Amino acid sequence: MRIIRYAYRGEESYGILKDGEILDLKSLLRTKMNRAPRSLEELISKWKIDEIHRLIDEISDREIEEVAIDRKEVSIRAPILFPPKIICLGLNYRDHAEESGAKIPDEPIIFMKPRTAIIGHLEPVVKPSLVKELDYEVELAIIIGRKGKDISISEATNYIFGYTVFNDISARDIQFKDRQWTRGKSFDTFAPIGPCITTAAQIEDPTNLRLGTRVNGEIRQDSSTSMMVFNVYEIVHHLSRVMTLEPCDIIATGTPGGVAAFMKPKPRFLQPGDTVEVWIEKIGTLKNPIIER
Repeated sequence: MRIIRYAYRGEESYGILKDGEILDLKSLLRTKMNRAPRSLEELISKWKIDEIHRLIDEISDREIEEVAIDRKEVSIRAPILFPPKIICLGLNYRDHAEESGAKIPDEPIIFMKPRTAIIGHLEPVVKPSLVKELDYEVELAIIIGRKGKDISISEATNYIFGYTVFNDISARDIQFKDRQWTRGKSFDTFAPIGPCITTAAQIEDPTNLRLGTRVNGEIRQDSSTSMMVFNVYEIVHHLSRVMTLEPCDIIATGTPGGVAAFMKPKPRFLQPGDTVEVWIEKIGTLKNPIIER
C-alpha cells in the first residue's frame, strides 16, 4: 500500500495510490469503520496497518468509484511534515565511502536534520546565495511506526511502518569547511521526501531495492540497497540503543556512490534551473526543481 498526503480543492487529506488512482482513505475509513484518523501522522502512530490492508483488499469497485479522486486536481505534499526526529546516516554505502576516500564505518555515523528542511514532491529546493556547491543524495528513508528502545535486529521489522524516498540535499562547501555535517545539510528545503510512503508489507525486502538519481534526465546515481554497510534492521537496532525511536521518526539510511562532489574529472553541482529526480523501486520518484533565493 502506497500512502500519500495531498491537497485537493483547497483541503488537505491523505489517501492511497491504487491502480493509477488516488483513493481518499479518510473518507473510506469513515464509511467502512465510522471513524478515521485526523492526519497521516495519527494513522501511523495509533492505527493498526494490517486492518487497513485488509480493508483495501476487500474494497469493491463501487466503493472505489465513490472515493476516487482525479490525479490532475491533486497536489502531492510531503507525507510527513512534523516528525519527532530526522536521523541521517553518513557513509553507509561501500561505494560512497570509497569515492570519498573514507573508511567503512564499524558503527553507524549519524547526524540530524531539522524538520523545517522538509519539502514535498515538485516543491523547489532553494539554493541560498552563500552556498556554492549544492549536491544531491538519494536515500531510502525508514518511517518508524512504534515507540521503541533497545530494539533487537530480529524485532526491528515490527517497528517499521514503511519507507519513502529522501533526498539529502547538501551544501558541500559548508559541510567540508565545518568538518561536520549539520549546518551544510540543514538549510530550509534541504530535505525533500515523498512522493509516498510504501508500507513495509508491500516492500517485503528493503535490503535489495534499486535506487538512483537523475539530474536534468542524466543518470548520476544507480545502485541498490544491498550495497549498504548496515541494513535497515541493523540501523533501527543501533539507533534505538542511543535514543528512543518514536512513531513518524524519519531515518535516512545513507546514499550510494555518484554524488556530484566526487565526480571526475571535476564536480558537477546542482544549479538554479536544474531538476533533480531521486527514485526507489516500489516507492516512486521524487522530483524537485532547483531555484536561487
